[in-house]
Amino acid sequence: MQGYLSAWLVKHGLIHRSLGFDYQGIETFQIKSEDWHSIAVILYVYGYNYLRSQCAYDVAPGGLLASVYHLTRIKYGVDHPEEVCIKVFATRRDPRIPSVFCVWKSVDFQEREAYDMLGISYDNHPRLKRILMPDSWIGWPLRKDYIAPNFYEIQDAH
Repeated sequence: MQGYLSAWLVKHGLIHRSLGFDYQGIETFQIKSEDWHSIAVILYVYGYNYLRSQCAYDVAPGGLLASVYHLTRIKYGVDHPEEVCIKVFATRRDPRIPSVFCVWKSVDFQEREAYDMLGISYDNHPRLKRILMPDSWIGWPLRKDYIAPNFYEIQDAH
């Protein structure tokens, strides 16, 4: 089933894959990594000027990594927001996705966290570096194939 935004993207020749609707009725679709930045700019101009959240997850051990964006458009008042969920997948071998920091500044820490935990590199992000783990940390802790180091740092509770 295709929603109005998916139909609008097809009408304007923008390639995507509709993933249907989630349990709240929010339209979800997949965008190719190389098309993501230009489609993000188009969606912003179209009225999706609020990035509600961005997150990332490991689809399966040895499989793809996903970066998920929840966008909101408030056209008819705050009681009736239009929302969309966009998924951009990257290969585990070279997980690169264009950053949308220049479109939505609020994605700054969220893209950095996805980089820190899963190793997804967001191209053209101005400050892409670890945000939660120490700079010396090796590996990506939220990947399903991550092997935890066999040491634990004991910290004082005071």
